[in-house]
Amino acid sequence: MLKIYNTLTRKTEEFQTLEPNLVKMYICGVTVYNDAHVGHAMSALVFDIIRRYLEYRGYAVKHVMNYTDVDDKIINRAKQLSEDPLKLSQRYIEEYAKELANLNILPATSNPQVSKTMPLIIQFIEGLIQKEHAYAAFNGDVYFSVTSDKDYGKLSARKLDDMQAGARIEVGEAKDHPMDFALWKAAKPGEISWDSPWGKGRPGWHIECSAMNLAELGEQIDIHGGGNDLIFPHHENEIAQTESYTGKEFSRYWVHNGMLQLGGEKMSKSLGNIVSIKEFLSKREADVMRMLVLNGTYRAPLLFNDETLDAAEKNVERLKSALRPASSSASGLSPESVTYLASTAESAQTNFTEAMDNDFNTAGAMAALFELTKAINTSRDNGATDDQLKPAQAAFRGLANILGLKLEEKQGSSEKDAQVNALIAERNEARKQKQWARSDEIRDQLKELGVTIEDSKDGTTWRWG
Repeated sequence: MLKIYNTLTRKTEEFQTLEPNLVKMYICGVTVYNDAHVGHAMSALVFDIIRRYLEYRGYAVKHVMNYTDVDDKIINRAKQLSEDPLKLSQRYIEEYAKELANLNILPATSNPQVSKTMPLIIQFIEGLIQKEHAYAAFNGDVYFSVTSDKDYGKLSARKLDDMQAGARIEVGEAKDHPMDFALWKAAKPGEISWDSPWGKGRPGWHIECSAMNLAELGEQIDIHGGGNDLIFPHHENEIAQTESYTGKEFSRYWVHNGMLQLGGEKMSKSLGNIVSIKEFLSKREADVMRMLVLNGTYRAPLLFNDETLDAAEKNVERLKSALRPASSSASGLSPESVTYLASTAESAQTNFTEAMDNDFNTAGAMAALFELTKAINTSRDNGATDDQLKPAQAAFRGLANILGLKLEEKQGSSEKDAQVNALIAERNEARKQKQWARSDEIRDQLKELGVTIEDSKDGTTWRWG
């Protein structure tokens, strides 16, 4: 039985969908005004893993991830580059889609964009005004009235009176209440804008997601997800305006991932501590970033530094070892050992599912994979043949696929392979001549090239990584 932690109720609850065997899941995507960073990758990976597991458990998943392509940051960036805002955002959308594919993240069922949802956004705002949950101000702005929603603050567990104490109305704003938030912003000179009943302008951030959600998935969904930095005000405001508009519960489960931290700080452009996805993938395999996420708890902060990445890389290599073939001199396992390997594979699958059913406990799932890795490698060392290893390796591969791990051996060019083979041959000759110092020098040289060598009674084998 699958259980999920729900931010709204602050409880781990049994997962039940609105429609049998169908999950409607909306994930807040990126604001596309610059290169996406590894913090974005972490959130995308968390929900990719959740989606993959839901599909493994037999659900069809309608996975919607939006692109915010109309925003102050986009407008400011476009001005800096003397570029059309929508062309700039489209360029970054295309780049981000490629980077997600490079991270082995499944493409969403749909990727709505704010600029293509404008009629529904305007209709949504008109509906809120008619229901007296919003009002048009004298300056062309439209605001949501937080006092019209008696449940306002339920997601973040904040009380309106407490919020009001720390809020103020900025110069030029025409709010009735300090916590009222903009649904429509009157256009400033030279800004991109759309026609509306309230004059030229553009939508506020929060209404965009509510409208895209409604367009793609309808009035009610199963899972709404995103980083925990979105709980307030973004997701709080989404609930308020959507439930005020439809009169129905918006999302059954609210799922939030923790933040990626660099040196104890949240990674963000404003702090200037950004590592782009592009930069990361130029230095490390995609599996390393995924392993970093898998070894943690999705709701907790995740530390991103050389030490944690090196540990993740070692774990990836350890898993790859489970898929390597039998020794060329394999003589075969005893029937008892074959039975033991099969039972270990079976228990790994059971333990994996039990862990993932417990609020997507990926660290527990990884423990099951590592236990199976150990059993496969021990069996190989004890003389298992390829035929004896294959059933356990197939089970291992199936579990790794559920988590989105590719576990591909690194490939070198034919020229580099020839260089490595020449060095291995020279090292073997040095060892034959008992020239141990030279043998060690060559081993170090191979290590610097990114080559791992293994000596056995059958000779020396090597691989990249």
